[in-house]
Amino acid sequence: MSEPFFTIWGRLNSHNVKKVAWFAEELGLKYQRNDIGGKFGFTDEYLGKNPNRLIPTIEDGKVVLWESNAILRYMAAEYGGGAWFPSDPIDRALADRWMDWQFAYADAQRAAFLAFARTPQDQWDHDAIARSVDACAKHLAVLDRYLGEKPWLSGSQFGIGDIPMGVYAYTWFSLRFDKPEFAAVSDWYARICKRPGFAEQVMIPLT
Repeated sequence: MSEPFFTIWGRLNSHNVKKVAWFAEELGLKYQRNDIGGKFGFTDEYLGKNPNRLIPTIEDGKVVLWESNAILRYMAAEYGGGAWFPSDPIDRALADRWMDWQFAYADAQRAAFLAFARTPQDQWDHDAIARSVDACAKHLAVLDRYLGEKPWLSGSQFGIGDIPMGVYAYTWFSLRFDKPEFAAVSDWYARICKRPGFAEQVMIPLT
């Protein structure tokens, strides 16, 4: 069986693109990533695939698909086998919940990320940053409680439930501000950092 050829459209400094590129590495897919969005703009060709002016989009000769977590689920089901896409609906749902929960965390982190990574310091809205950091901490307290009982967000082993929050955890730990300590989250994050695909596709300078 020939190895699939997989195309990822999107710039790598996007959290949502990082998710997909990292997972492609975990799956050992042969893929090509094309820069688009942000400073690269959008071509008519791309907007024909995804009219939302958002990234990422993937295509593999069978489907053109957008929405990052939908893409992760498709990749797991199509290319990952039982290790990545369990047949038991409960096992899948337990990982799925953290993938969807990540969107609420992303909203909480947005103001802090945009300030520290993309805004000159003299233009910072310090109240907005403080609210963002506080909201992140409240979310991470929930995550920490769960990770104190289970080693991974996917349960007993690393899985797609860990990927979305793994990307956002890199941002949380990389931004230079005082942070509360979450021991279980820190331990989980340290183990994720040892994964080669994470180091290559996610641990890049924040911009």
